[in-house]
Amino acid sequence: MQEYIQRRVLEVSTYILETKATVRRAATVFEVSKSTIHKDLTERLPALDKKLARQVRVVLELNKAERHLRGGEATRKKYKEMG
Repeated sequence: MQEYIQRRVLEVSTYILETKATVRRAATVFEVSKSTIHKDLTERLPALDKKLARQVRVVLELNKAERHLRGGEATRKKYKEMG
């Protein structure tokens, strides 16, 4: 794995742990695709740091479990602004 990819994987992992950010938010911040972030966290990170990968996995699972709530909130906000 190239050094710049390793650096990005570790930076993204740290960012997600510190902010509890979603994959979508991390992709925006790091200016890469959601697919790249997902691959970084699920495939590349375990090869670099297994302990960090487990910690990030917890945050990703939490975000996945809460995504229906965020979607509902976005819809509520949209219609509130319209009306």
